Amino acid sequence: MGPVSAAVLFAVVWFMVFLIILPIRVQTQGDLKDIVPGTHAGAPEHHHLGKKAIWCTVIALVVWGFFVAVILSGMISVDNLEDWMGRGAPAATSETGA
Repeated sequence: MGPVSAAVLFAVVWFMVFLIILPIRVQTQGDLKDIVPGTHAGAPEHHHLGKKAIWCTVIALVVWGFFVAVILSGMISVDNLEDWMGRGAPAATSETGA
């Protein structure tokens, strides 16, 4: 795995984790009964984005490290994925005609 592949994998993992963490502990205007006129009651009042970004980075580093370890160890390769999906090259057949 090259450095660009590792960076792209980290970016994908980070954004997936961020989208999972984003709705946790959000307090909306409707929850606090303090709705600003012209806004939706579901608009966030306290979202804690800074803390969520830090936690997201920590969790993403752990998940990314696991993925990198699996990829670099060779436990799972592209050939394995092709075999599991049934898209591998067809088996060679003998041409003996028997």
